[in-house]
Amino acid sequence: MSAYQRLQDATRADRDWLLATPMLTRAVNGEVGRDEYLAFLGQAYHHVRFTVPLMMACGARLPDRLGWLRAPLVEYIEEEHGHEQWILDDIRAAGGDPEAAAAASPDPATALMVAYVRDRIEHGNPVAFFGMVQVLEGTSTALATRAAEQLQASLGLPDDAVRYLSSHGDLDIGHLAFFETLIDRLDEDDLNAVIETARMVYRLYGAMFRGVTARCTGGEAARELTDALV
Repeated sequence: MSAYQRLQDATRADRDWLLATPMLTRAVNGEVGRDEYLAFLGQAYHHVRFTVPLMMACGARLPDRLGWLRAPLVEYIEEEHGHEQWILDDIRAAGGDPEAAAAASPDPATALMVAYVRDRIEHGNPVAFFGMVQVLEGTSTALATRAAEQLQASLGLPDDAVRYLSSHGDLDIGHLAFFETLIDRLDEDDLNAVIETARMVYRLYGAMFRGVTARCTGGEAARELTDALV
C-alpha cells in the first residue's frame, strides 16, 4: 500500500464526518442562504490568509532530509498568494461587507485550526503542514465546483461572487495529484505526522462549518465545536 493510500485510509472516518456536515450537503443542493454563504466566506478568509505564512514557516523549518519539499512549497506559495483577496472580492460581489468580515474575529474552530497547524510546524514536525493540505484541497475537489454552481443558481449570484469556490474546485484537482506524489516519498514518521494533523484538521474544519450554521440559525457555536472534538 502506498503512503498516500495509507493516509487516505487512516483519515477516512474523520473525512466522512466532515463530508457529512449538513451545511456541505445543503450547499451542493443549492440550499444555503446568502447570510450563511457570507458567513462561510468570512471564516474562509480567516484561515486562507494564513495559508502562505504557514507554508513559509513550514519551508523554513524543514530538516535537510526533507529539503526536496521546499521547491514544491515555493510552487504552492506562488499559486496561493493573494487568494484571501479573492474571498473579500466574493463577499463584496455577494452583497456583503468585506471590510467588516476582515476585521471580525474568527470563530473558535477557525482560530484553533490555524493555531494547531502553526504549533505542529513550530514545535513538532513541520511536514505536518501537509495534513492541512490533505483536508482543504481534498474537500475542494470533492465539493467546491458543485457547490459554487448550485449556490450561484439558487442565490442568483454573479460569477465574481463565487470565484474562490469555483477556482479552487478546478485548481485543487491538479494540486491533489501532485500532493499524492509528495506523500508517497515520506518515511513512516513523517507520514504519521501528516496523518495526525489531517485527522485534527478534518474535525476542526467540520466544526467550522457547523459553527457557521449554528451562528446563522441562532444555535451555539461553542457547543458545535465541543461536539466535533469528542
